[in-house]
Amino acid sequence: MTATTPDIRNNCFFARSPSLPQVEMRLADSSSACYGTHSHDEISFGVIDAGSARYQNRQHSHSIGTTTTVMMNPGDAHSCNPDNGEWSYRMLFIDARWIGQLQAEIFQCQGQDYLSFPGPLATEMQSFHQFDALFNALTQPDTGIAEGLMMDYLALRFANVAPLQQETLKTDTDSVRLVREMILDQLDTNITLDSFSSQTGLSRYHLIRSFKKLYGQSPHAWQLDQRIKTAKRLLREGESISDTANQLGFADQAHFQRNFKKRLAITPKLYQSFFI
Repeated sequence: MTATTPDIRNNCFFARSPSLPQVEMRLADSSSACYGTHSHDEISFGVIDAGSARYQNRQHSHSIGTTTTVMMNPGDAHSCNPDNGEWSYRMLFIDARWIGQLQAEIFQCQGQDYLSFPGPLATEMQSFHQFDALFNALTQPDTGIAEGLMMDYLALRFANVAPLQQETLKTDTDSVRLVREMILDQLDTNITLDSFSSQTGLSRYHLIRSFKKLYGQSPHAWQLDQRIKTAKRLLREGESISDTANQLGFADQAHFQRNFKKRLAITPKLYQSFFI
């Protein structure tokens, strides 16, 4: 599956995430669109990238601006309109039942469909940065990375509603090292979080947190790093860019080039030119 290429029409685009089909993305760039009061069936949240707006959620009105996060529970009657005729923003609309399943896994809570957002907005930069990373990951085909970032985001937003159980904070070193070996043995394979979980006996969220504590990244982000390190060696040895991408399990050549440039700030072609 290839990454989502924004099809921008009238300064906006809608897309279903290629990594998580439960998520619909929306981007508006320098848009003048205004919205009357409405609601969504999904859990929805987003950020303001430019401009300012008046945001009303149920009976409360808020003045919001750049980097503000807005949050709507299913059925929340809300409206949001720019102050000066133009604004830019990004939104995610996510299946509420699926969110509830992730919340039950993260917070070890059962017995309800989903946890509601504790408030209609957030202003801390951590929320904005996490959303930015999540939105970008959702445009890519890497399910493991997107799913891990979604869990991280939910853990931040709902921590005050359902605090994490203390036992999830410990690191299970043996299990984490087993996951590391699985990755290195199958570097070209997109191993799912479910597979890691079944092999280690850890919940997916516990596994992600433990792996990050030991190695500084989620399992799938660490796998990408190992792929790029191996790609550098293959390119230095004269392997073609397309064959390198195929050998290492990238969805396509463009996917490989994006991740290579993200980590080295140059393209694979330019990197290879220094050695061949």
